[in-house]
Amino acid sequence: MGPVHQRAPLASPGEPGRINESTAPQAEAWPRGISRRASMRISDVLAALKAEFPAVSHSKLRFLEEQGLVEPVRTASGYRQYSPADIERIRFVLVEQRDRYLPLKVIKDKLAELDAGAAAHDQPLIPHLVTRDGVSEASSRSMHLDAVAQRSGISVGALQELVDNAVITVDADGRINAWDEPVITACAALQQQGLDARQLRAIRAAANRQIDVIDQLVRAVGRTHSPAAQAKRSSMAVDLGEMCAKAYTAMLRQGIVELG
Repeated sequence: MGPVHQRAPLASPGEPGRINESTAPQAEAWPRGISRRASMRISDVLAALKAEFPAVSHSKLRFLEEQGLVEPVRTASGYRQYSPADIERIRFVLVEQRDRYLPLKVIKDKLAELDAGAAAHDQPLIPHLVTRDGVSEASSRSMHLDAVAQRSGISVGALQELVDNAVITVDADGRINAWDEPVITACAALQQQGLDARQLRAIRAAANRQIDVIDQLVRAVGRTHSPAAQAKRSSMAVDLGEMCAKAYTAMLRQGIVELG
């Protein structure tokens, strides 16, 4: 019988030639360069984000945690504590939902890409929202017509015409929500192509009908008024809105091709 070759024993942790996975350096999660000292309570997080996201709530933060989008530290007593980096991560999710209507699954994938080192080209950090003590001062998200006109390059008269035709709305103080800016910009481009405010009103009416359909679907899921259920319905509404927008775009493109 030939000689028996025995496998050399694996090096123990700390010996040359072996990587100790438990001590291997881990890539820093996004956002980088912002404090990860978790010392802020949920109330501090809400104070930091409320000015820019008035609808953010305790239940919303807990729901984002359940979905794996943010991971606050738990104290020995079980209380959640957040860091400035956590706040920026939450802000990223809220912006993607509010301004881009992305479903949480897509947002989670984008965060994974950022964690892996992808550059945040279309989502720059806004450090002034997270101060050292966790409280931020964000500017108002609503503006008077003249301020919107100056900002967008659209005349006050054209904006007023959009208001009169219920394409956009103003509050009791005559202010337009700054979140309406993408709508205003899109309407201005269509007006340059010859559409008038009444035709734009038809587009708004079509969008409102889709919103009604989404509302009915979301309400049919459950009528529980718990904060967690409300947060789940809110997320479902965003996802359905994205799906409806994609379906509408596909149908519109199909019709345009048939016109040609």
